[in-house]
Amino acid sequence: MTAPTSTYRLQIRPGFTLDDAAGLVDYLTALGAGAVYLSPVLTSTTGSEHGYDVTDPTTIDPQRGGEEGFAQLLAAAADAGLPVVVDIVPNHLGVDVPEQNPAWWDVLTAGRDSAYAGWFDIDWSADRLLLPVLGDGPDELDRLQVSGGVLSYYEHRFPIAPGTGDGTPQQVHDRQHYRLVNYRLAQTELGYRRFFAVSGLAGLRVEDPAVFDATHARIASMIDRGVAGLRVDHPDGLADPAGYLDRLRSLAPDAWITVEKILEPGEQLPSWPVAGTTGYDALTDFTGIFVDTTGEEQLTRIYRRATGDDHDATEHVRIGKQFVLDTLFGSELRRIARLAPDLPAAGEKIIEVIKSAAAAYPVYRSYLPDGADCTRRVLDQVSDQHPELAATVDRLRDRLTDPADELAVRFQQLTGATMAKGVEDTAFYRYHRLAALNEVGGDPAHFGTPVEAFHAAQQLRLTDWPDTMTTLSTHDTKRSEDVRAGMAVLAELPEQWAGFSGSLAEAVPMPEPGIGYLLAQTVAAVGLIDRKRLTAYLIKAAREASVGTAWIDGDPDFEAAIEAGVDRIYETDAIARLVTDFHRLVRPASLVNSYGQKLLQLLAPGVPDVYQGTELIDDSLVDPDNRRPVDFARRRRLLAELDSGARPGEPDAVKLLITSRALRLRREVGLQGYRPLYASGSAADHLIGFDRGPVIAIATRLPIGLSARGGWDTTSIDLPDGEWTDVLSRSGHAGRVPVRTLLADFPIALLRRVD
Repeated sequence: MTAPTSTYRLQIRPGFTLDDAAGLVDYLTALGAGAVYLSPVLTSTTGSEHGYDVTDPTTIDPQRGGEEGFAQLLAAAADAGLPVVVDIVPNHLGVDVPEQNPAWWDVLTAGRDSAYAGWFDIDWSADRLLLPVLGDGPDELDRLQVSGGVLSYYEHRFPIAPGTGDGTPQQVHDRQHYRLVNYRLAQTELGYRRFFAVSGLAGLRVEDPAVFDATHARIASMIDRGVAGLRVDHPDGLADPAGYLDRLRSLAPDAWITVEKILEPGEQLPSWPVAGTTGYDALTDFTGIFVDTTGEEQLTRIYRRATGDDHDATEHVRIGKQFVLDTLFGSELRRIARLAPDLPAAGEKIIEVIKSAAAAYPVYRSYLPDGADCTRRVLDQVSDQHPELAATVDRLRDRLTDPADELAVRFQQLTGATMAKGVEDTAFYRYHRLAALNEVGGDPAHFGTPVEAFHAAQQLRLTDWPDTMTTLSTHDTKRSEDVRAGMAVLAELPEQWAGFSGSLAEAVPMPEPGIGYLLAQTVAAVGLIDRKRLTAYLIKAAREASVGTAWIDGDPDFEAAIEAGVDRIYETDAIARLVTDFHRLVRPASLVNSYGQKLLQLLAPGVPDVYQGTELIDDSLVDPDNRRPVDFARRRRLLAELDSGARPGEPDAVKLLITSRALRLRREVGLQGYRPLYASGSAADHLIGFDRGPVIAIATRLPIGLSARGGWDTTSIDLPDGEWTDVLSRSGHAGRVPVRTLLADFPIALLRRVD
C-alpha cells in the first residue's frame, strides 16, 4: 500500500465534469499535487451537486462525464504519473427520486419479494414500507394520480405492482408494497435506516457479502483500471465497519484507503486495514496552534455577556444530543425497542435507556468488542442518574455489549448519528464562544492547542498512522481554513473584539443574540462578502441550531429578520465602515495564521489534502458555499508567474507560493522523522517549527501579541547542522539565526537542506 505524497480534492459535479478534471491534470502536476482526489462519481440523483446520493452504484454518472469522461481522466492522470483517489459511499443510496434508483424502484414494486429487498436496511416486520412524502393537508391522498403506468403525487412518481392498477388512485395506492405518509412520520415511524435524519438516503446492508459484491463491482473495476486510492464515506453508519473494511481491503489489496472517521480528542482509530482517517483530527491541531489559549477567560466573559448563554460547551453537547434524540430519531429508537419485547415495560423504558446512553456516549460509537468497556461505563452512568431505569439497564447491559446482537448493532449506529446531528449540526451552531473551534472532530471546550500538545500529536501521527490523510478544508467543514484563521485572531484582541461585536449588535439587532455573535465573528474574518452568501449562511446556521427557526416548521419572520439585519449592514455606510475597519484590523494577523497553518499542514506527518481552490486565500463558509466553482484559470496564471520568477505581492500569490513549493518538496524529497524546533529569546513562544530531515517548516503564531511585545527582538533559532535555503525567500541560512532575519520576507520559512 503506497500512499501518495499529497492529494488535491476536486468536487466533480454537473458544472465541473470528469472531462474538466482531465483538463486540470497538467495544472495539478505543476502545483505539486501527489494525487487527484475525486468526490463521488457513481451515478447520483439528477442535479446533485455533491454526488453522495448515489442511485446506481454500477455506473459512472453521465452528468459528471460518464464512462468516457472517467476513462479520459484516468488516461490523463496516468500519462502525468498522477495517482487517482476516489470517494465511495457504502452506507446508503439515494432514494429521493425512486425512478432513478433501479434497485429501490424494484423494491417498491415487489416488496420483500424483490431481488433487491436484501440490499436495503428495511424493517420488514411492518406490512408496508412507509414513504414520508405527503404534505400536511388533510386530504393529501386525494391528490394522487395514475398516469403512464405509475402513481404520482405532484412531482413524485412511484411504481405500480403488476395486477394492482385498476380503480381509483387511492385504491391503487392501498394495494402497493409501500404506503405514502406525511413527511413528519420519518422521525417516528420510518421502516428503513436513513443516513442520519435524511429520508432520501436509504441505508445499505453491505454487511451481506452478496450486497457488497453487487454494490462494489464498479469500484472493483475502478481499481482494476488503475484507481490507486479510496476514501470511504461515513463508515460509522455501517452495521459492521471492521468487516466491511476487511472486504474492501480484499477487493483492493494495494490501494491507499482512508476512512471518514471522526475521532474525538484523544480517541484512537481502531486497528482497521486502512491508512488512516480523512484528517479532521489533524485539522484541529493546525487551527488550534494559532489560537491564543490565554484569551479563553476574557472571550468566555465577552460571549456570555453578549449572548446571555451561561451553558458551557459540554452542556451544549449534552443538550444538543438530547434534542435530536427527542426530535429526529424516534424511528430508530422504536426499532431498537422492538428488539427487546421480553422486557417489562419494554417500549418506553428501553427508549429512555437508549436515549440516555446515546446522549452520554463520549465518542461517535463503539466497534464491538472494541469499546465494550465504554458502553458499560455509560450504562453505569445512566443507572446512577436515573435509578428508575436501573433494572432495565441491567437487563440490556449484556445485549448492548454483544457484537452479535442486533440491538447492539442498532445502538452503535444510533450513537454515531446522534453525535453528528446533536453536536456538529446543533451544538456547534448554538455555542459561539470562538467559532474557529467549532469544527468537525473538534471540541470547542478546548480553547486552542498548546505547543507541546501540537508536537506530541504530530509525533503520534508519524508513529501510529504515518500515511493518514490530513486536511484544513473539506466539502463538509463549517468554514474554510482561512476563515478559521481570521476568527482565531479574535482571541488575541479581546478588548477590541468586545467593542466591535457590541457595536455591531447594537447597530444590527438580530432576532437571537447568538446569531448576531456568529455574524460578528464571520464578518470580522471575511469582511463584506457577497450579501446573498452571508445571508444564506446565517439562515442555515439558525436552522441547524433550531433556534428561532428550523428546517421543518421554520419561522419565515425570524429568517426575514436575519435577512433584514444583513441588508442593514450593506445599505448603511456607517455600519459597513464599522465592519470594514475591524476586518482590516484583523486581516494582517489573519494572513499570518493562514500562511502558517497551510505550511504546517503540508509538511507535517500524514498525507496532506488540498481542497479545491484553497491554494489561494478562500473565504468559503459551510456547504454549499464551499462547493462554489473555482477559478482555475487565475490559479494557472498566478502559478506561471511565480514559476517565472515573480515575487508574490498579493496574499493569494503568497499562499500559492507556499502551497506549490511545499507540495513539490514533498514529491521530490523523502521527509524523515519529526523533531520539534524551538527558538530562544523573549519572543520564543511565537514560533512553531519542526524538522523533517531534509526539510524544515517554521511559522509565526499569535502575531498580535508578537507585535505588541515589539517583534522578534533578539529571539533566535539554532538550525540543524548544515546549510539551508529558504525556498520561499531564496535566502540561505546556517547555525544560529536571528528569527527576524529568518522571517524577514515572510512570516513563515520553508527550508531545504543544501546537499
